[in-house]
Amino acid sequence: MSETSLARSTVFAAVLFAVSIGIGVFVVARDPGLGAQAMSLFSEQVVGQLLSDSPPVLAGKLFLNNLAACLLLFLGGASLGLVTMLILSVNGLLIGALTELMRQQQGMLFIATALVPHGIFEIPAFLIAGGLGLLLGRELVDEWHGTGDAAAEAGPLARIFLRVVVPLLAVAAVVEAFITPAILSMIA
Repeated sequence: MSETSLARSTVFAAVLFAVSIGIGVFVVARDPGLGAQAMSLFSEQVVGQLLSDSPPVLAGKLFLNNLAACLLLFLGGASLGLVTMLILSVNGLLIGALTELMRQQQGMLFIATALVPHGIFEIPAFLIAGGLGLLLGRELVDEWHGTGDAAAEAGPLARIFLRVVVPLLAVAAVVEAFITPAILSMIA
């Protein structure tokens, strides 16, 4: 594995994620009711369980939730990258839908304030984990063709995950639990 291949796979993950976000935005712009349904589901499944927690507990839960998602992105590479691409796409669609709904209701300043502080850490972690998952899938394909050793390459990929993705997720969780709410309270 080279830095170039990691960069290429991460760029591919970013493009897939961005296209999915765009589709989510487009769909909700045409039918805001779908965005409302997505928001309702998101509120029930995620937000409702988190908002009642203190910031330190919230940070821990956010970290573990995002770590689980990133692990699935990385280990999804064992499905030749199909699970990785599915997770990137579904998350992109959901984020696009919710972002467009919030833009309609709250405006762009609210979205930027709610997403940028922790998103500058969380989104790169998510995309790098996706890139690592796609590389793992590629290594499996290479092994099937007799030109690679997926097991030997999995170790270096896992080390990158531990050295890069995990710290980014930890910082994102702390920022999301402590700093983002403080910034949001200034504009509300």
